[in-house]
Amino acid sequence: MAFAKAQSGAITLIDIRTPREWRQTGVPVGAAPIDMRRKDFVQALEQMLGGARDAPVALICARGVRSARMTRAVVAAGFTNVLDVPQGMLGSASGPGWLAGNLPVARWQG
Repeated sequence: MAFAKAQSGAITLIDIRTPREWRQTGVPVGAAPIDMRRKDFVQALEQMLGGARDAPVALICARGVRSARMTRAVVAAGFTNVLDVPQGMLGSASGPGWLAGNLPVARWQG
């Protein structure tokens, strides 16, 4: 669902994992990598969304734990249309994940 919505332009997909993780698995095709540990994460996200805090955005991490936490944090910061990708890249109790689902990844060029 996140892949289809990102490809259609219905949402902006943000990979919030670390550069080490991006190097290991790649980044979902159509996703923008923004390391959640950045002190300016909220500002970087706002810039990615063109300043529109009501723009649809989905956050993905490895297994859905960090993305769930960051979803709550960015909603608290004033973003109003935030989705969590609970399966993450590697899978969770919510499902097999991006990689096992054979969804496309791009090599991270960082």
